[in-house]
Amino acid sequence: MPAPYLLAIDNGTQSVRALLFDLQGNLVDKSQVAITYQSPEPGWMEAEADVFWQALCQACQQLWQRTRVNKSDIAGLVITTQRGTTLALDEHGQPLRPAMVWLDQRRAEHAPRLAWWWEAAFRAMGMRGTVRHFQKEAEANWIAQHQPALWARTRTYLLLSGYLNYRFTGRLVDSIASQVGYVPFDYKKGRWAPPHDWKWQALPITPDMLPELVPAGTVIGQVSAQAAQDTGIPAGLRVLAGAADKACEVLGAGCLTPDIACLSYGTAATINTTTPRYLEATPFIPPYQAAVPGHYNTEVQITRGFWMVNWFKEQFGLHEQQQALQEGVTPESLFDALVGRVPPGAQGLMLQPFWNPGIKVPGPEAKGAVIGFGDVHTRAHLYRAILEGLAYALREAKERIEKRGGAPITLVRVSGGGSQSDAAMQITANIFNLPCERPHLYETSGLGAAMIAAVGLGLHADYAAAVAAMARMGDRFEPEPQHAHTYDQLYRRVYCHMYQRLQPLYQEIRAITGYPSQD
Repeated sequence: MPAPYLLAIDNGTQSVRALLFDLQGNLVDKSQVAITYQSPEPGWMEAEADVFWQALCQACQQLWQRTRVNKSDIAGLVITTQRGTTLALDEHGQPLRPAMVWLDQRRAEHAPRLAWWWEAAFRAMGMRGTVRHFQKEAEANWIAQHQPALWARTRTYLLLSGYLNYRFTGRLVDSIASQVGYVPFDYKKGRWAPPHDWKWQALPITPDMLPELVPAGTVIGQVSAQAAQDTGIPAGLRVLAGAADKACEVLGAGCLTPDIACLSYGTAATINTTTPRYLEATPFIPPYQAAVPGHYNTEVQITRGFWMVNWFKEQFGLHEQQQALQEGVTPESLFDALVGRVPPGAQGLMLQPFWNPGIKVPGPEAKGAVIGFGDVHTRAHLYRAILEGLAYALREAKERIEKRGGAPITLVRVSGGGSQSDAAMQITANIFNLPCERPHLYETSGLGAAMIAAVGLGLHADYAAAVAAMARMGDRFEPEPQHAHTYDQLYRRVYCHMYQRLQPLYQEIRAITGYPSQD
């Protein structure tokens, strides 16, 4: 009998990918379909629910056209999706409006008032601003305020992961490890918030509107006849609860213990560790549920991470992009060459990558900054400063995680689009002064999802066995002592003081210009 394969559907922000893996972690076949979003107003980002489903169906149908894998050899299906994208369904399970995508910037003008004892408690803890931020960012509050008739018809409110599970199985069920968003979720207990929790007052959501939650790796149903017709996936194939794409990425990179950090160089740059302890890297900001049941991911995020790299390419990188087309190479290779023209430290050009305001670290007044300009500096220096600034920010987050957790991080693994840059990898190794490894394949989110399926179906005994069999490292970048020393001096003597010293000026800019907006 042929060895079974696993089908992972990865619905990221930019595209949907249908991925076939074997039990050794090899990506056997892949199909990818881009997602198109709507922006009816500046800062809005949404998409009809059927856009996601049709892109998924198209990706699957294209996969069957190219693969030699027999469908009967596929053991199970698991779904991982972008985080924080929400849908409102009516009593028949039909979407009432387009999905609000996690990048959507609209905010509720009014925050529902909490009971006086909650207000007093949050004021005493210095948490009132954080709670107001949660309320105003919550998509449910915006819908209830701006589309009250539609909200009154909402019977189910769920994340994109739960919606796709529903389309496949007909069940309103989702994974505990997919709950990242403005929903009434208890991150410590891994369940919907208890009845007395403040989130039920902060949001217009009631318990009966939410899907059932199960641990990652649970068989939640089978592919329905209709879903089989739409996707070409065999009817009756077992569907398992997955995890959010970032949680799957951490697992796919083989980061099972607190001493290994997983960096993601994507649109947002993140650092994560996996721990069995509930550990808040930033006080009062909860860790997320990990793909491994009973574990947590201690995530710190730089919202505009490698987005800044793309910004640089759009604004200053036309030459390299045109040259790449002419020479038949990737633009990234030419940008790496651009970095190589500049010494480590970018001759004193320092960047603080807070292009988006934060909640606590950085605060709501935060802005990005570039200091140290001189007449020697070119666009190559700026590009290197971007890569270095992101690594500095993530090193600061690493040290915060270590301090809170009481254990050192000794190894770094890097996923995401930015991991394909050798220059970014070497800079990271030098700034962290730690070995940095690149997983053997780019699709680490899909690989992590496949691992969940493998363990859930009993094809690997546990997650340690799945990682041992399916996660392999590719290139390894060792720190260069001389450059690591230079970076350590710049980090400790300059970068670590930038935000503290610039914060009063950011506050003044905010007060004068109104940007970022004040609640």
